[in-house]
Amino acid sequence: MFSYYLQLALHSFRRSPGLTALMVIIMGIGVAASMTTYAVFRAVSGDPLPDKSAQLFVPQIDNAGPQNGSTRNHLPDALTYTDAMALMQAKAGTRQTAVYPITGHIEPSDGLQQRPFSANGYAAYADFFAMFDVPFQYGHGWSSGDDDRHTNVIAISSRLNQRLFAGINSVGRILHLDGHDYRVVGVIHDWNPQPRFFDVNNGFSFGGAPDYYLPFTRAIDLHISSNGNNNCSGSAKPVTPGWDGWLRSECVWVSLWVELPHVTAVQRYQRLLSDYAAEQQRHGRFQWASNVRLFDLNGWLDHEGVVPPETKVSVLVAGGFLLVCLVNTVGLLLAKIMRRAGEVGVRRALGASRGHIYAQFLVEAAAIGVAGGLLGLLLTAVGMHGTALLFEPGVARLARLTAGLVGLTVWVAVSATVLAGLYPAWRAARVQPSWQLKSQ
Repeated sequence: MFSYYLQLALHSFRRSPGLTALMVIIMGIGVAASMTTYAVFRAVSGDPLPDKSAQLFVPQIDNAGPQNGSTRNHLPDALTYTDAMALMQAKAGTRQTAVYPITGHIEPSDGLQQRPFSANGYAAYADFFAMFDVPFQYGHGWSSGDDDRHTNVIAISSRLNQRLFAGINSVGRILHLDGHDYRVVGVIHDWNPQPRFFDVNNGFSFGGAPDYYLPFTRAIDLHISSNGNNNCSGSAKPVTPGWDGWLRSECVWVSLWVELPHVTAVQRYQRLLSDYAAEQQRHGRFQWASNVRLFDLNGWLDHEGVVPPETKVSVLVAGGFLLVCLVNTVGLLLAKIMRRAGEVGVRRALGASRGHIYAQFLVEAAAIGVAGGLLGLLLTAVGMHGTALLFEPGVARLARLTAGLVGLTVWVAVSATVLAGLYPAWRAARVQPSWQLKSQ
């Protein structure tokens, strides 16, 4: 019966091509607008580590007091060096790493005809790579012993490896960075989670992959300052000048991540945070009640407002536009179907049940939906190139026409059109054959 209903639908399309084309265009535009904005929203709001996000946590400590109303929930976006090191030394998590963004100048060697160039990286601990499931093309991350010895080692991206070493296995080679020699221990294989969850507090949520990673302890030895936010406002400003004064200050600039595999570990770490803040209060450092939080990965992304507000607004607007398209399609389908009341009456008189009529027009609506979906795919592909007009370039680049989005686009178009055809099909099924035969 389906093939018969499809033949009836094609015959109906040939009889009223203009009206059919108008419905296809309306659905195609509505679906394309919604799918394009959804692609952007999905890219920026997805879970960057779905297999481990529930085990990764960010501890926060209020070191500025209730008068610091500029931060979210009176909590800074990072930790002081003092607090980060105290929590690192506690080793209360299965793994833990302090991390902050850095930048440096790489000096090509081995006869390469290149000038020194700037590169962006991170200072982190050895646990960083295992915690975040960082894949390696060659080698591996450094060891905790390298952290303790403050070793000159480095892990580089595959892109930097291609630029400096023509993509070969460069483990053991020497890289010159800011006048220091570093031994390459690993080449990271195309790892660039979006959003970059471990550095959203510095505004580096979206963008290209980092070029390199250095041991945190070595970066501190070399006085490599943060390339991110350094909140030293008010009383947080260093009392004494210089690097050591900055480290001992109340400036917040270090991110800390811990891996806690189960609920008991989370509760234990929360008690550790509360006890630590209470201890600092007893020592006179904090003059207010302790205020600490422990965010899981997705909670941290929400706390930092990683999803740009314009993406949420765009999704709502596009959804409303699709609803308007549906309403218009309902009206057009109703007009198209009711013009065929005589045909429906004849079919009913020849023995077709209301269910048969209902199925016939739903198949016709689905066929329009398929055509609208195909048009929507084409317009969605075009819309991907126009996302930069509405969103920041780093966000717009994330929108891609994947196989999943292709299937979703067609499914939305067909489902929406079938939904729009429910009422017109019901009206057609209610046609009284006796009335139509008399009118004929």
